[in-house]
Amino acid sequence: MATRIDGKAVSAKVREEVAKEVAALKEQGICPGLAVVIVGDDPASRIYVNNKKKACQATGIYSEEYALPAETTQEELLALVDKLNHKKDIHGILVQSPLPKGLDEEAVVEAIDPKKDVDAFHAYNVGKIMLGDYQFLPCTPAGIMELLKAYDISVEGKRCVVIGRSNIVGMAMLLLHQNGTVTVCHSRTKDLPEVTRQADILVSAVGKSHFVTADMVQPRAVVIDVGMNRDENGKLCGDVDFDQVEPIASYITPVPGGVGPMTIAMLLKNTVTAAKMQDQSL
Repeated sequence: MATRIDGKAVSAKVREEVAKEVAALKEQGICPGLAVVIVGDDPASRIYVNNKKKACQATGIYSEEYALPAETTQEELLALVDKLNHKKDIHGILVQSPLPKGLDEEAVVEAIDPKKDVDAFHAYNVGKIMLGDYQFLPCTPAGIMELLKAYDISVEGKRCVVIGRSNIVGMAMLLLHQNGTVTVCHSRTKDLPEVTRQADILVSAVGKSHFVTADMVQPRAVVIDVGMNRDENGKLCGDVDFDQVEPIASYITPVPGGVGPMTIAMLLKNTVTAAKMQDQSL
């Protein structure tokens, strides 16, 4: 039976470290600040934003929320981003996705000052990650690496398979930087189970309930589930068929309580990093 990787416990430690760093920065007259922008009334986005605000409060990070109506135009949104880029007490800017139809998410991300891009989605920061010379890491992949570290799971020399090719591609690069041998799979991959069965570390980010079944996992593999889905009963679940895979794997992340809490913890960490960087460059 696999060891369950406890994201809540690991994220609590990260938040504790962040709170100490924030207190030390405040003594130097720097108060890390995060602006969260939400457009429209997507219920899942609202939950995420509320959780981010609570996390900021708990660690002493100053936060501002900008809740815009769904009818907001691209010009209005870009004007707000520009205003936040120039706001001295805001070190990190996060525009909650998905944006309502008609808004160009890519253009919005590109408008954020790379030094304030705490999601690390700006092309400049993505390029730095590719080169292995980065200030920020995307919050989810960074959180996963932190979980592996907390459980002494070494990546070096391991076969790592990532399913999904959205912004989780940062995940593949981080595994590569730690000397893993990495394969990225997607909907067009032929004989997917044959590829995933070779993985010592399997990361799934496809967004489909119970997509990863027992026949896709080699015995003793480390299974990381990035999925946040609802099953047919409306219950929160991941991409991995947990009950099937848990007896086979050596380590597994549950949903909820695995990768999810780490994403917010790493966002807080990125905000502190941004505050330090901007203070040096002022």
